Amino acid sequence: MASAPTSTPSQPQTVDLATVPTPQLTQLKNQLTQDLAQLTSSFTQLRGAQTKFRDCISSVRDGVASKKECTPILVPLTPSLYVPGQLASTAVVLVDVGTGFFVEKTPTAAREFYTRKVAEIGRNLQDLETIVSTKQSNLRVVEDVLRQKVLSEASPATAQASAS
Repeated sequence: MASAPTSTPSQPQTVDLATVPTPQLTQLKNQLTQDLAQLTSSFTQLRGAQTKFRDCISSVRDGVASKKECTPILVPLTPSLYVPGQLASTAVVLVDVGTGFFVEKTPTAAREFYTRKVAEIGRNLQDLETIVSTKQSNLRVVEDVLRQKVLSEASPATAQASAS
């Protein structure tokens, strides 16, 4: 019984792009372009989430610390819909921990929670930025090889046309 050679995911295979046919290079270019678009979209969404967490930090710091109980406030139901309300307590705030779950925390604990979230997203953004720059350089290399192949394939065709 013969066994197939195994490859580990940690060791990517290198391929000489000059030997890859033009249609496959075109498919690779399209795939890299799609990947890059999706990664860029994810980057934008993460940056937006980081901004929202920073806004939460400032809301807890500025909104609760300087207020007294029974102070009239506007309560956000959606990003664009606010309803009037009253501040029930300045000792605890409700923190959205994800998927619709809320936890009561002290204002200090809430700021620490959001600060950790901002830092975590910052690390994720750095990792994603590295991946995006790698994909961009791969895309440039594939485009260059594809351009060279198209030009070299076109050169013999124009030479034959002028010789006839």
